[in-house]
Amino acid sequence: MSTILPWVISIIETTPERWMRLTLNLPDELIRRPPAAGEWSAMECLHHLAAAENVTLYRLEAFLSGTPSFPAYNPDAPENQLNPRVRPLELANEFASRRSASLRLLGKLTEADLQLTARHSLLGHVILDQMIHEWAAHDLNHTIQAERALMQPFLSGCGPWIEYFQDHLMK
Repeated sequence: MSTILPWVISIIETTPERWMRLTLNLPDELIRRPPAAGEWSAMECLHHLAAAENVTLYRLEAFLSGTPSFPAYNPDAPENQLNPRVRPLELANEFASRRSASLRLLGKLTEADLQLTARHSLLGHVILDQMIHEWAAHDLNHTIQAERALMQPFLSGCGPWIEYFQDHLMK
């Protein structure tokens, strides 16, 4: 039996918990703070994860039902835009709720299910195993991106220690 499924479940179970802690403990101003021109704030990363969760659940259901194809996700579509009035904790709760539904379905997968195929409108032939790899990587990518955004106001004040953070500076 492959270890990827338990690994993916471990990663994606952890992501909402991380966001709950961040949104419970950090001020909204810091979570919404843009780190640099053209970069996403932590809030934008959280919003993207929450919006993309609906797409991931839809795709997972498509694979399992034998739906032969599904469209690409457009993060810039109007329905995927951040409501500026939503509070970070509220969004983290919404994300956690959506993720719970995904985890319930993911927990029913078998090794055989991982070989199910579909056609992605941009990527072509895809395998469920590939999608769940991407799912875990996507979670980690945007959580790291958010944490990097949160680092910026602290980096600007760390004086000579800044040399240890060169890889994390956003300009």
